[in-house]
Amino acid sequence: MLIRRSSRASSESDAPRPVRRLRARAGFWVRFVLLRAVLVMAGSVVIYAVINPPMTWTMVVAARQHDLVDRQWVPLKDIAPVMRRSVVAAEDANFCLHWGFDMAEIRKVVASGSSRGASTLTQQTAKNAYLWQTRSWARKAAETALTPLIEAFWSKRRILEVYLNVAEFGPGVFGIHAAAREHFRTTPDRLTPVQAARLAAVLPAPKSRGTDQASRRSRSIADGAATIARDGRAACFE
Repeated sequence: MLIRRSSRASSESDAPRPVRRLRARAGFWVRFVLLRAVLVMAGSVVIYAVINPPMTWTMVVAARQHDLVDRQWVPLKDIAPVMRRSVVAAEDANFCLHWGFDMAEIRKVVASGSSRGASTLTQQTAKNAYLWQTRSWARKAAETALTPLIEAFWSKRRILEVYLNVAEFGPGVFGIHAAAREHFRTTPDRLTPVQAARLAAVLPAPKSRGTDQASRRSRSIADGAATIARDGRAACFE
Protein backbone atom coordinates (compact mmCIF):
# COMPACT_ATOMS: atom_id res chain seq x y z
CA MET A 1 0.00 0.00 0.00
CA LEU A 2 2.81 2.40 0.89
CA ILE A 3 4.56 1.61 -2.36
CA ARG A 4 1.42 2.38 -4.36
CA ARG A 5 0.86 5.69 -2.61
CA SER A 6 4.45 6.75 -3.00
CA SER A 7 4.49 5.80 -6.68
CA ARG A 8 1.27 7.74 -7.26
CA ALA A 9 2.61 10.78 -5.41
CA SER A 10 5.84 10.48 -7.36
CA SER A 11 4.01 10.36 -10.71
CA GLU A 12 1.97 13.43 -9.77
CA SER A 13 5.03 15.36 -8.64
CA ASP A 14 6.88 14.32 -11.80
CA ALA A 15 4.17 15.87 -14.00
CA PRO A 16 5.20 19.12 -15.68
CA ARG A 17 4.23 22.24 -13.76
CA PRO A 18 1.79 23.51 -16.48
CA VAL A 19 -0.03 20.16 -16.36
CA ARG A 20 -0.35 20.33 -12.58
CA ARG A 21 -1.69 23.87 -12.83
CA LEU A 22 -4.20 22.81 -15.46
CA ARG A 23 -5.40 19.92 -13.30
CA ALA A 24 -5.75 22.17 -10.28
CA ARG A 25 -7.63 24.80 -12.26
CA ALA A 26 -9.95 22.22 -13.82
CA GLY A 27 -10.67 20.73 -10.39
CA PHE A 28 -11.43 24.18 -8.99
CA TRP A 29 -13.90 25.01 -11.76
CA VAL A 30 -15.64 21.65 -11.51
CA ARG A 31 -16.17 22.17 -7.77
CA PHE A 32 -17.22 25.79 -8.39
CA VAL A 33 -19.84 24.86 -10.99
CA LEU A 34 -21.23 21.97 -8.94
CA LEU A 35 -21.51 24.11 -5.82
CA ARG A 36 -23.25 26.92 -7.71
CA ALA A 37 -25.64 24.44 -9.34
CA VAL A 38 -26.60 23.03 -5.94
CA LEU A 39 -27.12 26.54 -4.53
CA VAL A 40 -29.27 27.58 -7.49
CA MET A 41 -31.43 24.45 -7.18
CA ALA A 42 -31.81 24.87 -3.43
CA GLY A 43 -32.68 28.54 -3.85
CA SER A 44 -35.32 27.84 -6.50
CA VAL A 45 -36.88 25.15 -4.31
CA VAL A 46 -37.07 27.56 -1.35
CA ILE A 47 -38.65 30.24 -3.56
CA TYR A 48 -41.34 27.91 -4.93
CA ALA A 49 -42.15 26.79 -1.40
CA VAL A 50 -43.94 30.13 -0.94
CA ILE A 51 -44.30 31.55 -4.47
CA ASN A 52 -46.42 29.82 -7.10
CA PRO A 53 -44.53 28.87 -10.30
CA PRO A 54 -45.78 31.30 -12.98
CA MET A 55 -44.67 29.24 -15.99
CA THR A 56 -42.83 26.01 -16.70
CA TRP A 57 -40.59 24.78 -19.52
CA THR A 58 -43.30 22.31 -20.51
CA MET A 59 -45.80 25.14 -20.92
CA VAL A 60 -43.32 27.18 -22.96
CA VAL A 61 -42.73 24.26 -25.33
CA ALA A 62 -46.46 23.51 -25.57
CA ALA A 63 -47.22 27.16 -26.37
CA ARG A 64 -45.13 26.84 -29.53
CA GLN A 65 -47.39 24.05 -30.77
CA HIS A 66 -50.86 25.32 -29.82
CA ASP A 67 -52.62 27.94 -27.75
CA LEU A 68 -52.68 27.37 -24.01
CA VAL A 69 -55.99 27.34 -22.19
CA ASP A 70 -56.30 30.13 -19.63
CA ARG A 71 -55.29 28.86 -16.22
CA GLN A 72 -55.62 30.07 -12.64
CA TRP A 73 -53.77 28.91 -9.57
CA VAL A 74 -56.01 27.00 -7.17
CA PRO A 75 -54.99 26.54 -3.51
CA LEU A 76 -55.18 22.94 -2.33
CA LYS A 77 -58.05 23.76 0.04
CA ASP A 78 -60.16 24.75 -2.97
CA ILE A 79 -59.61 21.46 -4.77
CA ALA A 80 -62.10 18.70 -4.07
CA PRO A 81 -60.60 16.13 -1.64
CA VAL A 82 -61.63 13.34 -4.00
CA MET A 83 -59.53 14.97 -6.75
CA ARG A 84 -56.47 15.01 -4.49
CA ARG A 85 -57.00 11.36 -3.54
CA SER A 86 -57.61 10.32 -7.14
CA VAL A 87 -54.31 11.81 -8.35
CA VAL A 88 -52.38 10.21 -5.52
CA ALA A 89 -54.09 6.84 -6.05
CA ALA A 90 -53.31 6.99 -9.77
CA GLU A 91 -49.73 8.24 -9.65
CA ASP A 92 -48.23 7.48 -6.23
CA ALA A 93 -50.38 5.62 -3.69
CA ASN A 94 -47.56 5.66 -1.11
CA PHE A 95 -47.07 9.43 -1.42
CA CYS A 96 -47.51 9.99 2.32
CA LEU A 97 -45.14 7.16 3.25
CA HIS A 98 -41.92 7.98 1.38
CA TRP A 99 -39.35 10.80 1.32
CA GLY A 100 -39.42 11.39 -2.43
CA PHE A 101 -38.36 7.98 -3.72
CA ASP A 102 -40.58 4.92 -3.29
CA MET A 103 -37.85 2.34 -2.66
CA ALA A 104 -40.33 -0.53 -2.29
CA GLU A 105 -41.80 0.23 -5.71
CA ILE A 106 -38.34 0.64 -7.23
CA ARG A 107 -37.31 -2.78 -5.92
CA LYS A 108 -40.46 -4.33 -7.41
CA VAL A 109 -39.72 -2.82 -10.82
CA VAL A 110 -36.09 -3.98 -10.72
CA ALA A 111 -37.06 -7.48 -9.59
CA SER A 112 -39.68 -7.84 -12.32
CA GLY A 113 -37.37 -6.53 -15.03
CA SER A 114 -40.13 -4.22 -16.15
CA SER A 115 -39.43 -1.13 -18.23
CA ARG A 116 -42.13 0.88 -16.49
CA GLY A 117 -41.01 3.64 -14.17
CA ALA A 118 -41.49 4.05 -10.43
CA SER A 119 -41.61 7.83 -10.47
CA THR A 120 -43.23 9.42 -7.42
CA LEU A 121 -45.40 12.53 -7.31
CA THR A 122 -42.45 14.44 -5.87
CA GLN A 123 -40.25 13.41 -8.79
CA GLN A 124 -42.97 14.33 -11.25
CA THR A 125 -43.41 17.70 -9.55
CA ALA A 126 -39.68 18.35 -9.84
CA LYS A 127 -39.81 17.50 -13.54
CA ASN A 128 -42.98 19.48 -14.27
CA ALA A 129 -42.09 22.58 -12.27
CA TYR A 130 -38.39 22.92 -13.10
CA LEU A 131 -37.30 20.68 -15.95
CA TRP A 132 -38.28 19.43 -19.39
CA GLN A 133 -40.22 16.37 -20.52
CA THR A 134 -37.74 14.82 -22.95
CA ARG A 135 -36.03 11.81 -21.39
CA SER A 136 -32.29 12.12 -20.88
CA TRP A 137 -29.65 11.29 -18.29
CA ALA A 138 -29.17 15.01 -17.61
CA ARG A 139 -32.84 15.51 -16.83
CA LYS A 140 -32.97 12.41 -14.63
CA ALA A 141 -29.89 13.54 -12.71
CA ALA A 142 -31.39 16.99 -12.11
CA GLU A 143 -34.71 15.42 -11.10
CA THR A 144 -32.93 13.12 -8.65
CA ALA A 145 -31.12 16.09 -7.09
CA LEU A 146 -34.26 18.24 -6.84
CA THR A 147 -36.51 15.57 -5.34
CA PRO A 148 -34.97 15.38 -1.81
CA LEU A 149 -34.69 19.19 -1.74
CA ILE A 150 -38.39 19.51 -2.45
CA GLU A 151 -39.22 16.96 0.24
CA ALA A 152 -37.00 18.88 2.70
CA PHE A 153 -38.43 22.35 2.06
CA TRP A 154 -42.02 21.71 1.00
CA SER A 155 -44.86 20.05 2.85
CA LYS A 156 -46.68 17.14 1.25
CA ARG A 157 -49.68 19.43 0.77
CA ARG A 158 -47.51 21.96 -1.07
CA ILE A 159 -46.07 19.26 -3.33
CA LEU A 160 -49.54 18.07 -4.28
CA GLU A 161 -50.79 21.64 -4.76
CA VAL A 162 -47.95 22.52 -7.15
CA TYR A 163 -48.36 19.24 -9.02
CA LEU A 164 -52.09 19.76 -9.57
CA ASN A 165 -51.53 23.32 -10.79
CA VAL A 166 -48.77 22.62 -13.33
CA ALA A 167 -49.67 19.12 -14.58
CA GLU A 168 -50.90 18.80 -18.15
CA PHE A 169 -54.42 17.39 -18.50
CA GLY A 170 -54.60 17.59 -22.30
CA PRO A 171 -53.02 19.51 -25.17
CA GLY A 172 -52.55 23.03 -23.84
CA VAL A 173 -54.57 22.31 -20.70
CA PHE A 174 -52.36 22.94 -17.68
CA GLY A 175 -53.54 22.91 -14.09
CA ILE A 176 -56.64 21.62 -12.38
CA HIS A 177 -58.60 24.85 -12.88
CA ALA A 178 -58.29 24.69 -16.67
CA ALA A 179 -58.85 20.92 -16.66
CA ALA A 180 -62.08 21.06 -14.66
CA ARG A 181 -63.44 23.83 -16.88
CA GLU A 182 -62.38 22.37 -20.23
CA HIS A 183 -63.36 18.77 -19.60
CA PHE A 184 -66.42 19.10 -17.37
CA ARG A 185 -67.43 22.79 -17.32
CA THR A 186 -67.04 22.95 -13.57
CA THR A 187 -64.63 24.18 -10.90
CA PRO A 188 -62.01 22.15 -9.00
CA ASP A 189 -63.98 22.23 -5.75
CA ARG A 190 -67.08 20.73 -7.40
CA LEU A 191 -65.49 17.76 -9.13
CA THR A 192 -67.33 14.50 -8.53
CA PRO A 193 -65.57 11.18 -7.83
CA VAL A 194 -66.16 10.04 -11.43
CA GLN A 195 -64.85 13.30 -12.89
CA ALA A 196 -61.82 13.30 -10.59
CA ALA A 197 -60.94 9.73 -11.52
CA ARG A 198 -61.22 10.49 -15.23
CA LEU A 199 -58.97 13.53 -14.96
CA ALA A 200 -56.41 11.52 -13.01
CA ALA A 201 -56.55 8.81 -15.67
CA VAL A 202 -55.54 11.37 -18.33
CA LEU A 203 -52.26 12.26 -16.62
CA PRO A 204 -49.96 9.47 -17.90
CA ALA A 205 -50.53 10.53 -21.52
CA PRO A 206 -52.21 13.96 -21.61
CA LYS A 207 -51.62 14.53 -25.32
CA SER A 208 -52.96 11.21 -26.57
CA ARG A 209 -55.43 10.05 -23.95
CA GLY A 210 -58.72 11.86 -23.45
CA THR A 211 -61.22 11.38 -20.65
CA ASP A 212 -63.34 8.96 -22.70
CA GLN A 213 -60.41 6.70 -23.58
CA ALA A 214 -59.31 6.71 -19.94
CA SER A 215 -62.69 5.65 -18.56
CA ARG A 216 -61.65 2.02 -17.94
CA ARG A 217 -58.58 3.05 -15.98
CA SER A 218 -60.64 5.61 -14.09
CA ARG A 219 -62.68 2.85 -12.46
CA SER A 220 -59.62 1.39 -10.72
CA ILE A 221 -58.49 4.91 -9.78
CA ALA A 222 -61.84 5.59 -8.12
CA ASP A 223 -61.46 2.38 -6.12
CA GLY A 224 -57.89 3.34 -5.20
CA ALA A 225 -58.97 6.80 -4.05
CA ALA A 226 -61.52 5.25 -1.73
CA THR A 227 -58.95 2.76 -0.46
CA ILE A 228 -56.31 5.34 0.54
CA ALA A 229 -59.03 7.37 2.25
CA ARG A 230 -59.90 4.34 4.40
CA ASP A 231 -56.41 3.08 5.22
CA GLY A 232 -54.89 6.45 6.13
CA ARG A 233 -52.55 6.90 3.18
CA ALA A 234 -54.23 10.23 2.39
CA ALA A 235 -53.62 11.67 5.85
CA CYS A 236 -50.66 13.90 4.90
CA PHE A 237 -52.63 16.04 2.46
CA GLU A 238 -56.22 15.90 3.77
